[in-house]
Amino acid sequence: MKLIEVQQLRKVYRTHKRREGMAGALLNLVHRTYQDVVAVDGIDFSVASGELVGYIGPNGAGKSTTIKMLTGILVPTAGSIRVGEFVPWKQRQEYVRTIGVVFGQRTQLWWDIAVIESFRLLRKIYQVPEPLFQQRLDHFKKVLDLEPLLQIPVRKLSLGQRMRCDLVASLLHHPKVLFLDEPTIGLDVMGKLGIREFLAQIQRELGTTMLLTTHDLDEIEKLCRRVIIIDKGRILYDGDLAGLREQFATERRVTFQFDETYDQAALQAATGWGEAVRWEAVDPVRLRLSFRPRDVRPAELIGKVLQQTAVRDIAIEEPSIEEIVSRIYSGQRQEGA
Repeated sequence: MKLIEVQQLRKVYRTHKRREGMAGALLNLVHRTYQDVVAVDGIDFSVASGELVGYIGPNGAGKSTTIKMLTGILVPTAGSIRVGEFVPWKQRQEYVRTIGVVFGQRTQLWWDIAVIESFRLLRKIYQVPEPLFQQRLDHFKKVLDLEPLLQIPVRKLSLGQRMRCDLVASLLHHPKVLFLDEPTIGLDVMGKLGIREFLAQIQRELGTTMLLTTHDLDEIEKLCRRVIIIDKGRILYDGDLAGLREQFATERRVTFQFDETYDQAALQAATGWGEAVRWEAVDPVRLRLSFRPRDVRPAELIGKVLQQTAVRDIAIEEPSIEEIVSRIYSGQRQEGA
């Protein structure tokens, strides 16, 4: 069942052009010229109930603008959004009771009071019954080790501690949808790992629908089966990670480690693939071959090398998700993709 439906969504900002220098500043006061900046340019996608979808793109691609429209903070210039039974910006008061939002660089907690007091204020705002609130809080305390943090003012928390508390704050009312905009930005490796494991557990146990924006592609690979890639306000790819590899990662690599120094020229002559294989000497005993599976069968390539010389180890590699997405951002696809 589709929980989020987005059709021909568009957001255009009108900004005035700033002129340089003192004369330009004075002229700006009396006569302004304007230009339209398209942040989101007619996108379509849907998210099923219970899905965890990665929504990625470079800076300025339109990710945060999309999230702000989905949460009702911004009104679209054109197009439609429906989340469950709500149109976010039209029924905002009722709608926000059904969603959770985490912005990595902002907090929804009150800065100068203890964490537990922020949680209690949110309980009253969302009208969560006390027994249910306590049950959920007890669960989150165990999962995220929150007990030592509850009596500390929010301003005294580290970034990682605050993010754990912000996640709990966004989930206390058991939202149907959780929007996550860079939830691990600025965290160290252990902090990211903790947040990642928590999100996976919540999605698994509660079936919460999540839309996650992040620049950490390792995070996307660990958490999401499906990814939507946006750039310059338009969707470039919407599908699973396996499909992303199949469509854009047409090259494979095999690295051979030999027992002794190899003769690259002799190996190239013996295999006879010519330009179908790219040869790269890693060091005196390691050789990397790059190729396209449609032109060269991996098993055949490995077999021919094994016939020519003794091999100690073989490593077969595919381009990482980070490499693939970087290639998409830059508009460079390998031939035949």
